[in-house]
Amino acid sequence: MKKLATPLTFLLVLFAIFWSFKSSMPAYHADGDLPKTSFSTDRALAHVKEISKKPHAVGFPGHKQVRDYIVGELEKMGLKTTLQMGYTAGDWGNLSKPTNILARIKGSGSGKALLLLAHYDSNPHSSLGASDDGSGVATILEGVRTFLSKKRIPKNDIIVLISDAEELGLNGADLFVNDHPWAKSVGLALNFEARGSGGPSYMLIETNGGNAHLIRDFTAADPQYPVANSLVYSIYKMLPNDTDLTVFRKDGDIEGFNFAFIDDHFDYHTARDNYDRLDRSSLAHQGSYLMPLLNYFSDADLENLKSTADDAYFNFPYYGLVSYPFAWIWTMFGLVVVVFIILLIIGFRNGQLNLNGIAKGFVPMFLALAINGAVGYYSWPVLNKMYPQYTDILQGFTYNGYTYILAFVLFSIGICFWTYHRFRKTGLTNLLVAPLLFWLVLCGGVSAYLPGASFFLVPVVTALISFMILIKQKSPSPYLLMFLTLPALLIYAPLIKMFPVGLGLKMMVSATILTTLTFFLMLPLFGFYKHKNRFAMLGMVLFVGFMVSAHLDSGFSKENAKPSSLLYVLNIDNQEAHWVTYDHYLNDWTAQYLGADKQVPQKEDFRTLSSKYATHFSYTANAPLKDIPGSKVEKLLDTLINEERILKIKITPRRSLNRLDVFVNDIDIKSASVNDISLTKDYLENRKNHKLITHYISDNDPTSLLLIVPKDSPLTLDLYEASNDLLKNSLFSVPERPINSIPMPFVLNDAIVTTQTVTF
Repeated sequence: MKKLATPLTFLLVLFAIFWSFKSSMPAYHADGDLPKTSFSTDRALAHVKEISKKPHAVGFPGHKQVRDYIVGELEKMGLKTTLQMGYTAGDWGNLSKPTNILARIKGSGSGKALLLLAHYDSNPHSSLGASDDGSGVATILEGVRTFLSKKRIPKNDIIVLISDAEELGLNGADLFVNDHPWAKSVGLALNFEARGSGGPSYMLIETNGGNAHLIRDFTAADPQYPVANSLVYSIYKMLPNDTDLTVFRKDGDIEGFNFAFIDDHFDYHTARDNYDRLDRSSLAHQGSYLMPLLNYFSDADLENLKSTADDAYFNFPYYGLVSYPFAWIWTMFGLVVVVFIILLIIGFRNGQLNLNGIAKGFVPMFLALAINGAVGYYSWPVLNKMYPQYTDILQGFTYNGYTYILAFVLFSIGICFWTYHRFRKTGLTNLLVAPLLFWLVLCGGVSAYLPGASFFLVPVVTALISFMILIKQKSPSPYLLMFLTLPALLIYAPLIKMFPVGLGLKMMVSATILTTLTFFLMLPLFGFYKHKNRFAMLGMVLFVGFMVSAHLDSGFSKENAKPSSLLYVLNIDNQEAHWVTYDHYLNDWTAQYLGADKQVPQKEDFRTLSSKYATHFSYTANAPLKDIPGSKVEKLLDTLINEERILKIKITPRRSLNRLDVFVNDIDIKSASVNDISLTKDYLENRKNHKLITHYISDNDPTSLLLIVPKDSPLTLDLYEASNDLLKNSLFSVPERPINSIPMPFVLNDAIVTTQTVTF
């Protein structure tokens, strides 16, 4: 059996990695025939299919159709629905007129209410919104139907909020939290979201205080497949967050849980976010969260969720969520350091350790970290040079992104086996000291500066147990050593994949470094492999093979379509027209308008229009003049009061518009309101690119500005008026995109844009 120990333990390692992913979420099985008292993924899918038939951003025809469908489904359940409508600009300077859908299930008590939240608008202008956020709406519709079918009265009121204009700046949430009387009664919000079209759904917490009570109650609710860890929670709290729950936390001091899946990030906000590409298991995972949490929190005390203390937590297969207070972190760390020192003393006393061998052990460790870190860091810039078409996938995650992750993980493993093969004569116990010390320093650092990652200490503990066994035994069981690697495998394998998926392939270095660090924790097992050079060679051969596979899959197809963009921009003032694109790599469809005559636009040629990543136009070319009217601009008021000039300006569309971007000259704006909505002082002081407001227009409404500026300051407005009808407008004959191309997300696209400058 010992002769087979190497291949068997290696196969067990591969199985453990597979299981770390497989066990994180439920598998989808057709369940349309389940009893009405059970949540059915198939019944939720039927809602997704209806919601995602057309793009349904605010102001687009499909928007009202989706709203009417949701209202109808809620009323079928016997719920009375209300609509909340009004202008809001949120914190992003994006004005819109959202229409929220609301319903309320009355509870028997008088405490705080539980709120179920998802948004029904899709991203402008082409996204079908099946995952983002048709999946969230469908989860709530099916979950509420299931709950009501049990005919039990909850203790707490349950509010259903299907919010609007989330994609434009969390506007529907802003309207509810700041203007609706029900907001004051909310004790907890559960928000269902998506940032891709598949994968496990991650739980994230929104709170202004500590998470201890939220983790306590989440664990008590006992969802079957929790995927969460406090490292992501700590990072999330440091980043500028952008879900509806952010508004609930910041403006309403309301606690909340986010649930969102992020795999297949390349589908995010695109026309391929459709019913067919939604991962059924991801939808089932959302349901597996909602039902136990709905059952638990509908009767729980929602007055006692706030805490000043934080818990560290992580999920572990079968066990669920493991958590402990931050207050334990330094005690745990101190105990582990003491154990490490004791083991060093024992190792020196029994001759298993020597200073020369320990010193040599630092060489392969730093060599592996340096090589894998450098390769991971430069991988994305090099890939962009080799495949310039990748720059047009603004998500930063390519269709063959999973292949790249696997390739660079295999490369990292190969380098680790190679470096430690070179030092195989040093002695395994000596080689282990350097990586264990490195991990302890790392755990000390995160305990001080990123305490949510303190659970990194758990696999270090099992590695220390392996170290102790190696010091005490000459021939330890390889199967025991393999068993002791499980915490490292089950905790880190999903993280190795998650970071480059969620943050883009520019974060490939996180995968290569974390793979290397995980290898260090598995060294007690791998150190006994006699032919580490063969594993190194296998890793490199597989790396090359997967890179070749990624190369063969680097083009675009019907299923993996290229994002492309085209705009017609007419300057009304000087009667010049241009074709404009955000594409860096032109396909045949965009090249017919921006071919040999294309030029890189100068910074002063066009304003940078509001978009998720502040993307700039890449190319421009001359275009024929078309008779397209600009909006009517009226000065309704221009008066002086003391040292201030007060201006009221009305901008009325003369054609059907979807969007108006208003820019101002470099002027001190004392205050500003748009359609009677005041822009915050913080926004006015920190706005970028001279943007005043972006109005996402509904019903072709006018835009009314009320500005207060210094009395001697001339005011200049640059107006960019856009309609997303370039491919349908009778003035143009732009053909449909080929089947291997889709509208580029995150930017203004398929649009006819007029620009004009007005001075007051």
